[in-house]
Amino acid sequence: MAELQELTRTNDVNALRSWLEETGALDIADELARLDPEDRAIPFRLLAKDRALEVFELLDPIHQQELLESLREERVRELVESMEPDDRVRLLDEMPAKVANRLRAGLSSDERQLTAILLGYPPESAGRMMTPEYVNLRASMSVADALAKVRRSGEAAETIYLLPVTDDQRKLLGVISLRDLVLADSARRVGDLMRTEVHSVDVDADQEEVARLIQEADVLVVPVVDHEDRLVGVVTVDDAMEVFEREVTEDVSRAGGVEPLERPYLSVGPFHLARKRAVWLLFLGIAAALTVNVLTAFEATLEQISTLAVFIPLLIDTGGNSGAQASTVVIRAMAVDEIRFRDLPRVVSRELLVGVMLGAMLGALAFPLVTLFFGAEFGVIIASTLFVIVIWATFAGAALPMLAKRLGLDPAVLSAPIITTLVDATGLLIYLGIAITVLADQLTLAALSPFGL
Repeated sequence: MAELQELTRTNDVNALRSWLEETGALDIADELARLDPEDRAIPFRLLAKDRALEVFELLDPIHQQELLESLREERVRELVESMEPDDRVRLLDEMPAKVANRLRAGLSSDERQLTAILLGYPPESAGRMMTPEYVNLRASMSVADALAKVRRSGEAAETIYLLPVTDDQRKLLGVISLRDLVLADSARRVGDLMRTEVHSVDVDADQEEVARLIQEADVLVVPVVDHEDRLVGVVTVDDAMEVFEREVTEDVSRAGGVEPLERPYLSVGPFHLARKRAVWLLFLGIAAALTVNVLTAFEATLEQISTLAVFIPLLIDTGGNSGAQASTVVIRAMAVDEIRFRDLPRVVSRELLVGVMLGAMLGALAFPLVTLFFGAEFGVIIASTLFVIVIWATFAGAALPMLAKRLGLDPAVLSAPIITTLVDATGLLIYLGIAITVLADQLTLAALSPFGL
């Protein structure tokens, strides 16, 4: 199958039409994202109206925005009008305020009102990501009446597979699945069939918490209620997965020492990429100055016994790797809500025990090898340093992300690069401190007092 980029370049309209007819909407959206912004409108205009909307909603908001800029005003209004309200809000959030306001003004009164409702909730909240287009049933309804309502209103709803059940004041009472409704006797009441143990969220709940609830409860839909427990919308599993994707992207980026791009990779230029990395590189470079200061302070010691310098890369790398391992495990456990701040003593004690076991193993392996080539004194120094530095690094990697979360910081910020830089400097202090203690009789007074004390 020819790629869309190649067909667009040749401007072969017949071949483009054939490709679009043979290709699924998801694949079309993926190939459109790879085109230059000015070329996307060419194949998109060849799509039928319903197919165009399906493909459009599969694009990232930044690609949607770029595509709208190259379409006629009438087509833009049609697309934005036809979008689900929650998807439309995500698109408007990505746009400049003037453009977003112009698009909102072009909506029909009903769609404009639905959009305004969602935009009235705080960013990153359940209210901002929910859909206000849903079908709810009253507990007093018969199954026959409930099914009739689903048939009347279901086409406009985003989902009908799990239906919220309310009383006459719209207070949430439970949920019922479409399957249970279809299979039940038509004369039975919905209230007798509904599940009263229902997972719901407040409109102000954080989006990540909502997504995690959908994942852990293994449900397709979570009802959203206001502060008086009245139903105002639902969050669907597809929206939850988009939130997870954003959060995972942020954590992975910061764990690698770079700010999230907040848009697809091919949609940003080299300057944007460099800017997102520069801050971290500058910060880590400044932090690495601690290591330089430690080496400068112990310069006299290293000059007298140059063999000590041979083991510096081994020791600081081992410490950094140990800290990175601990922080990665802890940050992941925090992300999926397996541990919370109150678990700090348990987490730290477990990781300290892990550090003792790993440090003892590495020290036991290093002692005979170092002793064989450099002598027993160096064997003791390296084995002891590995033991202590692995324990310290594991402790730091476990505790610091949890403390960061407690202080309202993103735990991913205190990830592998930060932990490694911290452990480098402190690990050198541990190493050279042990070396001075073991080799005290071989060093001059100046070397024993690196800080002039």
